[in-house]
Amino acid sequence: MTSPYDAYSSPLASRNASAAMLRLWSPRHKFNTWRRIWLAVAQAQHEVTKDWPVARGKPPLVTREQVEALRRVVERNHADGSVGITDDEMRLAEKHERYLRHDVMAHVHALGDACPEARGIIHLGCTSQDVVCNADLISIISSIELIATKIRRCIIGLGAFAARWKGLPALGFTHYQPAQPVTVGRRAAGWAHDLDVAAYRIGEDVGGTFVRLRGARGATGTQASFLELLGGDAPGVDRLEALIAERLWPGAPWNRALSERTPIYGLTTQTYPRVIDTFILADLASCAAVLHKIASDIRLLSNRKELDEPFEDKQIGSSAMPYKRNPMRCERICGLTRFVMNLVGNAYDTAATQWLERTLDDSSNRRLSLPEAFLALDGALDLMHNVVSGLIVHEAMVKRNLMAELPFMAAENLLMACVKLGADRQEYHERIRVHAQAAGMRVKQDGLENDLLDRLRADLAFASRARGGALAAELDWEGLLDPARYTGRSIEQTERFIREVIDPLRERYAGAISALDGSGPRV
Repeated sequence: MTSPYDAYSSPLASRNASAAMLRLWSPRHKFNTWRRIWLAVAQAQHEVTKDWPVARGKPPLVTREQVEALRRVVERNHADGSVGITDDEMRLAEKHERYLRHDVMAHVHALGDACPEARGIIHLGCTSQDVVCNADLISIISSIELIATKIRRCIIGLGAFAARWKGLPALGFTHYQPAQPVTVGRRAAGWAHDLDVAAYRIGEDVGGTFVRLRGARGATGTQASFLELLGGDAPGVDRLEALIAERLWPGAPWNRALSERTPIYGLTTQTYPRVIDTFILADLASCAAVLHKIASDIRLLSNRKELDEPFEDKQIGSSAMPYKRNPMRCERICGLTRFVMNLVGNAYDTAATQWLERTLDDSSNRRLSLPEAFLALDGALDLMHNVVSGLIVHEAMVKRNLMAELPFMAAENLLMACVKLGADRQEYHERIRVHAQAAGMRVKQDGLENDLLDRLRADLAFASRARGGALAAELDWEGLLDPARYTGRSIEQTERFIREVIDPLRERYAGAISALDGSGPRV
């Protein structure tokens, strides 16, 4: 017997993605969705043609008995808690596919074997993409909802962290060089803000506007097969498609920019517009980029001993260096999100090369790029939530690192104070620049303390006239080293962001977040 250890297994399934996301992209979910679509088609065909015996003197396309027989198979519950298709039926479909060489028809035959009463009407008028495209879109819609909820969970977690540390001044960085101070909480609020932008794009723009059902369109999108089935009744075809959509996506919002009647794309070829995949993967990649930035920032601050991600009692940081406390969760986030960002090109290539009404080279690519983008981002979001929930702040190091650079930060305020006392701005800028460069070389080359303020106090240009200097009054030298003077509106901005963004998110999505799979990231 072949061991499972003898075959490749995707790390996305074994190490990263949650059980909930794995279910959405599982074979059972896909094939059950296919069966839901066949049932919805049969129900709609019965509804549209049930009055034919009276109106046209001919039997309906699908009888109520056939619909009910199909429903019993598609919606049946099993003793093991599963619903719908059984393992035996999936194995039977695999057997059919070995000689049919067509996955959809293999499942048509398997469903017909399970429901002989409805065998003759399964897939009636449909092309494969009436099933596959609609099923893919249903999985995408559910996956977007899950991803958007997990993004919001991370935002709320960052908001709680920001609220706790909103007043702790910390050294800011531009070009990864010391810059004007912020607060620890204000930096975290900035991370949350960027995630909130990503959440809106994914949940509202893509999930709420662009992702729709393909509908019942037939082989090239013209609905010729359904028009033929209904004897040229075009309004009947519209009604048929609307009934199918309502059963597959109950309560969906109407999008009048795309369709006047139902949440269905206005025009399709054999597939839904593959450009939609570019929106999906691009916005997943945008979220991935934000997560990568946050994780990278935490990694940089871990090196400066200001932050640490959670670290278990028995956790090993390095096989060679026992002292190591590597930020491995953030490193994994960066690795997974980099993978997501690099999947986007697949969607652009596929959309660009869909010749005329359709080519099949989209299929094998999309079976990889779409699920793996969702699975990888799902894992990264779970890891980020885990990190944010236990992020450790080393206050002493935050203060030490800030105070080592604060004399440089104070130079700008000192310059403004001198000008207020009558000094020439350009002259004093040059004086401060010369002293600052000298102090900086003392720190870098000699490893000594930053003595910039001592140098400036010794320069008579910065002394009051009463002390023989050039200024009209004394400068507040002690106040120059108060970190709170340099953080601007950090506290106010953080509080406003929490009030205007975090609190409403927490209230609106509390139920959805509490319902998330609680297994957490696999580390």
